[in-house]
Amino acid sequence: MAKKKNSVQKLIGFENFTKYGVKTDKSEFVFFHVEPTNISVLSPESVESKIHHLTALLSLESDLEIIAMDSCECFDSNKSYVRKRLETEENDAVQKLLTADLAFLDDIQIGMSSAREFMFCVRFRREKEEQVFELVNRIGKVISDHGFMPRRMSKNELKRMLALYFGASMYGDEIPDTEGENEFNLEGYSNEI
Repeated sequence: MAKKKNSVQKLIGFENFTKYGVKTDKSEFVFFHVEPTNISVLSPESVESKIHHLTALLSLESDLEIIAMDSCECFDSNKSYVRKRLETEENDAVQKLLTADLAFLDDIQIGMSSAREFMFCVRFRREKEEQVFELVNRIGKVISDHGFMPRRMSKNELKRMLALYFGASMYGDEIPDTEGENEFNLEGYSNEI
């Protein structure tokens, strides 16, 4: 009898998207996207005030987690590939194209190096849907009351964030909800979450 293969979703503990976030085998996670503030243009007093508000928020909501991540794909593997091709390529015209590609990737990466996304995340372990709803609304208000502009992330935004985190694609919102959803099923292989 053939062994049943584990899906990537099973390996990372992902179960499904919920009304409020992402459900794993251990918890439900709800994410609030927060617009960043350019502190380089703020006075030292304003920066200190922002730090105070963040400290107060985190001490008030001890279960709140902060996530800071790049808002775009990393080009390191592409650049590494181009460098390897340059080492082995003998055709001068192709070498020039590869050098131009490498410079282009560098420019893109430099231009996006300051593109960061910030999120607050709260984890629910045993709460019922009604409790999660109430807590999500209360936490969103508390975040807002401390000077941040939170927005609960949509399913497509969550898919994009997960795709960036796992290095899958910048277009994560286009990834199907169920692994292998767009592929045919092999007998004995389950693609359900």
